Amino acid sequence: MRMIKPPNVYAPQGDTELLLEVLADEDVRPGTRSLDLCTGTGIIAIAAALRGARATAVDVSRTAVATAGLNARLHDCRVRLYRGDLGQPVAGERFDLVTANPPYVPAENPEPPAHGPGRAWDAGPDGRLLLDRICRQAPLLLNPSGVLLLVQSSLSGVTATIDALHRVGLDAEVARSRTQAFGPVMTARADWFEDRGLVETGLRTEELVVIRATRA
Repeated sequence: MRMIKPPNVYAPQGDTELLLEVLADEDVRPGTRSLDLCTGTGIIAIAAALRGARATAVDVSRTAVATAGLNARLHDCRVRLYRGDLGQPVAGERFDLVTANPPYVPAENPEPPAHGPGRAWDAGPDGRLLLDRICRQAPLLLNPSGVLLLVQSSLSGVTATIDALHRVGLDAEVARSRTQAFGPVMTARADWFEDRGLVETGLRTEELVVIRATRA
């Protein structure tokens, strides 16, 4: 898909591709209410909208929201866009499908960056600053029989995500996974990952996973 990708907005990468693959298997049809959290360029929301979904997308970054709007127009589709913190802008609404590609890269700073490119990937020492919050919010965002698709790295605790979703009453499992080499950000932190026991010595790959959760 053609995309406008400004420097400070997360550009679609392997995790985006994996999420798109899983999304392609979902029963998205005209009228499906979809919500994309941490939308970045808007590519996931646009993919749902092109299949007829009533798409909504949220990002904390003003630049990302503006970019997603431009990309939606580029693909001649309608996406309702909000700037805000995860599900806060759509509080009280329910969706048939929620997708999320949040920041999940472990970082030394326990607080998320307030600005700059790291805002798109840094997620605290365990990589779970947003993952845990999304898990807690998911039941409030999903319609009965609704589906959550959440992508993350093995370095940020796949089992922890599945357990967190189970605790809030959702059925959850890994829908698809893929091993890929570290990119520049992960490579620069590889020694720190080793020190924290997040990767074995010398390992420079991660497993990306899409977790699929459903509300009964």
